[in-house]
Amino acid sequence: MRLLVDSAAFVWLVSEPFKLSEVAHRLITDASNDLYLSAASVWEIAVKYQAGRLELSEDPAQLIPRAREAHGVLPLAFDEESALTLARLPTLHRDPFDRMLICQAVTNSMAIITPDEAIHRYPVRALW
Repeated sequence: MRLLVDSAAFVWLVSEPFKLSEVAHRLITDASNDLYLSAASVWEIAVKYQAGRLELSEDPAQLIPRAREAHGVLPLAFDEESALTLARLPTLHRDPFDRMLICQAVTNSMAIITPDEAIHRYPVRALW
């Protein structure tokens, strides 16, 4: 299965894996799944870190690539096709990072691993 790991799930995977649900942990550790981290999530993590709203063991520029590689998570660029998917989404909330992930999941036929209940309300497969 192709899985898009959202920002919170990725941070927890790296720093507080006990916060992952049993389902999320099982999906992430299942070697038959392809895991991706969006450039939108990287941006969100960097923004929150820089603003002092997210504590990490090291700067995201070092942590994210190292942690992605260690956990077998592939990078996913945000592309024009994904951006244009936004016009087809209902406006259920305004978080731009969540909406970018939803667009990418829809465009790339992925499920999203996320604890975010707002994402679960969209027409996308959200797992937790």
